[in-house]
Amino acid sequence: MKIKHLISERAKPTLRKILQHIWLKSLERAIKEQRLKDLAVKLKQIVPDITEQYSNFLVNTSFLNLKVIGLHAFQMSLVGDAISNIKNPVIVDIGDSAGTHLQYIVGLYSDNKNISCLSVNLDSKAVEKIINKGFNAVHARAEDLHKYNINADIFLCFETLEHLMNPCTFLHDLSTKTNAQFLVITVPYLKDSRVGLHHIRNNITEAVNAEKTHIFELNPDDWKLIVRHSGWDIVEEAVYLQYPKKGIMRITKYLWKKYDFEGFYGLILKRDSTYASRYLNW
Repeated sequence: MKIKHLISERAKPTLRKILQHIWLKSLERAIKEQRLKDLAVKLKQIVPDITEQYSNFLVNTSFLNLKVIGLHAFQMSLVGDAISNIKNPVIVDIGDSAGTHLQYIVGLYSDNKNISCLSVNLDSKAVEKIINKGFNAVHARAEDLHKYNINADIFLCFETLEHLMNPCTFLHDLSTKTNAQFLVITVPYLKDSRVGLHHIRNNITEAVNAEKTHIFELNPDDWKLIVRHSGWDIVEEAVYLQYPKKGIMRITKYLWKKYDFEGFYGLILKRDSTYASRYLNW
């Protein structure tokens, strides 16, 4: 993913269980407080089993299930705002590991719209899962999307930008080489930007791949500069927190910040070359 393990493998199993119980309660209250509970219930009805959502681990505990559903509800709330502006949208999901986002979109919006869907993923196993669900899928790197002549009214890019070697070039290519009306993105939410590359920080010696490697972990202000520089303007922005702001469980903020992310930052973007056109070295 896009989703990192919450506790170091060095942590004791008992501690992991205790912390996951605390986080579960934190998520329950956060989802309710941010008015995402009803949407999360609908998503569960559309896709009851998300155990194999990701290629590198199973969503096989109540805690992980709620963590993923909460994030998905936040993402679909953004998609709902973007899709409301287009009658019969063509939607391309860049990086979905199982076709789940497309299942949600069809389940939520196909009664009123004729929706065409396509998914793009670097992982061949993910592509196979998506095709088995009846969707079209392309096995490709996100950065090579323009080489396949893929176009869309709405591109989705959830927890992907932080994995890319050059997010600016990727975003600029989407802006200049497609006719997209909107780009919907979510990234991890941090208050202070940093370079990720945690395999180097932790002196991990085995090979790593893009799926498991965050490179740029930026705060909202820096992401806003990046997207404007790369040919986009901001229609809407939102933050989803994995802890509530009210009540005693708000103290879990510090656990999320230490072991994972406080939440996720989302943007709905439209093409705008104002700043990109002033940069002469694309």
